[in-house]
Amino acid sequence: MDTSSRPSPTGDVTPMEARAFEAIAIGASAGGIESLSVLLPALPASFDIAVLIVTHVPPHSPSCLAETLGYRCALTVAEPDAGEPVLPGRVHLAPPGYHMLIDDDRTIALSIDTSVRYSRPSIDVLFASAAHVYRERLLGILLSGANGDGAHGLEVIRALGGLAWVQDPQTAISATMPRAAIARGAADEVLSPTQMARRLAGLPPHTRTMT
Repeated sequence: MDTSSRPSPTGDVTPMEARAFEAIAIGASAGGIESLSVLLPALPASFDIAVLIVTHVPPHSPSCLAETLGYRCALTVAEPDAGEPVLPGRVHLAPPGYHMLIDDDRTIALSIDTSVRYSRPSIDVLFASAAHVYRERLLGILLSGANGDGAHGLEVIRALGGLAWVQDPQTAISATMPRAAIARGAADEVLSPTQMARRLAGLPPHTRTMT
């Protein structure tokens, strides 16, 4: 179901045309793989923005999610090791059992700290970490899920100048996660996966200047 976009409860929508994103952080839980299967195939091979993904997966079993998503995506999808650089045009998928964070030098950090909202990896942890590094050059996307993980992280993204999209609950297999973010006023826009995919495919290339 492709619904029209809606502004956040604050009414403050940031124009996409004014953005040159360096990274996109995506959080997904129950039902989120179906949404990712719409978003990732829309990214062209020339897409040069780093993509960071946390999904809630069982912590003690090997995951074939990177391989599964990689079949559907023109970009490389991989679980990074600690210390690897965050690369443009690459999908970095948090490995099972580890929080994934972004260090100030734009490298991956992995942590076995306590679960957050019963989850490790945690969406909130990734979002907040990435927000402090990328600030206004970060787009946060929260997809279908069955708990409140990610809502606080989106608040941090917005507070530091980034943009936040939330999946329309009417299109989510599990609406708890997007509804939690919307209830906290943490969404700049509420969009269906189809709308998100179309807009992601049209993003301009980033032009990062190191300081």
